[in-house]
Amino acid sequence: MIDKSETLECERKSEKFIDLDHVLVNELGQFGRFQFKYICLIALPIMSSAFFSDYVFIAATVPHRCRIFECGEINKSAAFRPEWITNAVPVTSGGSMLSSCERYAPAGTGSNGSSLHCPIDLFNHSDTQKCDAFVYERDTSVVYDFDLGCEEWLRTLAGTISSLGTLLVLPFIGYISDHYGRRMALLVSIFNTAVVGVLKAFSVNYTMFLTVQLLETTLGGGLFSAAYIFAAELVGPKFRVFASATCSSMFATGQVVLGAAAWLVQPWRTLVLSLYIPVFLLLSYYWVFSESIRWLLSKKRYAEARIALENVATVNRTEISEKSMNALMNPPAKPEKDENPSLTKSILRSPVLLRRVCTTPVWWITTTFVYYGLSINSTSLSKTVYLNYILTVAIEIPGFYTAVLTLDRFGRKMTLCSGFFFSAACNLAFVFIPAELAAFRMVVYLAGKFGISLVFTSLYLYTSELYPTEFRHSLLGFSSMIGRIGSVCAPLTPLLTNLWLGLPNTIFAILGLISGVLVLTQPETLGTKLPDTLEEAEDIGKIKA
Repeated sequence: MIDKSETLECERKSEKFIDLDHVLVNELGQFGRFQFKYICLIALPIMSSAFFSDYVFIAATVPHRCRIFECGEINKSAAFRPEWITNAVPVTSGGSMLSSCERYAPAGTGSNGSSLHCPIDLFNHSDTQKCDAFVYERDTSVVYDFDLGCEEWLRTLAGTISSLGTLLVLPFIGYISDHYGRRMALLVSIFNTAVVGVLKAFSVNYTMFLTVQLLETTLGGGLFSAAYIFAAELVGPKFRVFASATCSSMFATGQVVLGAAAWLVQPWRTLVLSLYIPVFLLLSYYWVFSESIRWLLSKKRYAEARIALENVATVNRTEISEKSMNALMNPPAKPEKDENPSLTKSILRSPVLLRRVCTTPVWWITTTFVYYGLSINSTSLSKTVYLNYILTVAIEIPGFYTAVLTLDRFGRKMTLCSGFFFSAACNLAFVFIPAELAAFRMVVYLAGKFGISLVFTSLYLYTSELYPTEFRHSLLGFSSMIGRIGSVCAPLTPLLTNLWLGLPNTIFAILGLISGVLVLTQPETLGTKLPDTLEEAEDIGKIKA
């Protein structure tokens, strides 16, 4: 006969293996009505996080030319192409475009023209000079308001500054999320995004505009990750890749909304206000969202966790057993380690880990560089600027869900390698397609964006599976942080077209090929146990006798 104390001991030992994932899989449901409701709700803040890319439109280049004072042009809003303009400004591209930064030197005749009549003899056509001031074709960009004619590096700095803020936000939002909760991190990000976004519309000079650009992403750039974590922590293991793809798709949908809004509301200050004022409505999530159950359990706030779990069970029309509830409320004490392994020493002592640490950041740099670079450069493909952008970001959605279908069927390496190589091939082919084949060029361009979107969704999963549990968070964060170099540099790629129109896509192709080859140097992780120790990580891909 089994002693009662032994029975209780057996039950206690079995309970210690019951965690939240176990409860979601076996009792509450991995993707029920509760999870569906929250996925729908977090779609709005995720879509709003796409508005940080508004610099693509509000700091877009505007056709400009030199202001001709001899012809009575006293301000930058003068007629852009009066009948006499070719008398004063050289033309390029077969006579279809005015020179942006040069004009003919004054002839020194002493006579002046007017805005209606400006004769050719006022100018010396054998000599050109740089512009002193500018006239702009449109007044819808910060380029017009802050007079940035021929200051291309300064104009593109808006995108670089914005991307830099997404790097600075990581420790800020991470601290709030870990110490004050996921819901607080989301609400703080929403508030900062709305306030600083609206403030940007009232910038009085370009210095203020750049400062606000940096503050916007530094204080609110954690909006995507703060919303994404609700999806990641709510669904069961089987649906995490799907939830990740859905969140990424909502971000792409937000980019489509951004492109459509910029198309409909072109004055940049009005556009910014129309984008960010509605974000204030998301502060109502304070009353709609409950705190993350995983965070509550990790902080030992068991009373709140119990209420939240019961709420999930009610909405999903399921039940959670008292045994599972007790196991979650009374987790086993974790054994203390005698000594914490040094990350740096472990990397230097393990050639396998060192190779991975040197390889994975290259994938991340390439992915963010090509992903954002293709979106930004899409606006210069043709005169249909807004449609080009919308198509380029919308193609990401099938790319994200294709990753869901291929990761578990063909493996992580095949998915990433194919995505890199396919995107590289499309970018390289795009360079050599004649401009007359505009539709074909667009199809190839979109195919390149599809390939890199496929990589983007797969990258988090594959990188995390290559590293052991003891170092996973740190090394995944390191790879992601270094990868921000790509997004910081991407806004500068349009400047490369001044050297050669095909240079940005050629660089995208070269980096894609390099990263695809580097993927081949790493082992396949499909079907392998997630490594907990360095030794298990080193054994991935090894043939066991």
